[in-house]
Amino acid sequence: MTSIRSPQQLGDALRAARKQLGLTQPQLALAAGVGVRFIVDLEAGKSTLRLENVLRVIDALGGEIHLSGLSSVASGDQREDDGHGT
Repeated sequence: MTSIRSPQQLGDALRAARKQLGLTQPQLALAAGVGVRFIVDLEAGKSTLRLENVLRVIDALGGEIHLSGLSSVASGDQREDDGHGT
């Protein structure tokens, strides 16, 4: 498991995963449903990228995100009523 603490570390890890899978940036962009420019910016460590698209890229690479060090309330298992009736 890789510990990520900055946008640059995330970009480096995703670039390494892409290369290990033998994918080009355009191939990954197509698989994730994002533009090539997004992949370039993500791998460069740009910090203002849309989280939804970052998650799409991670999924396209076969990865998933695990959070550690957060209280158990943060996990989806113990959601409290938000008062909105959902």
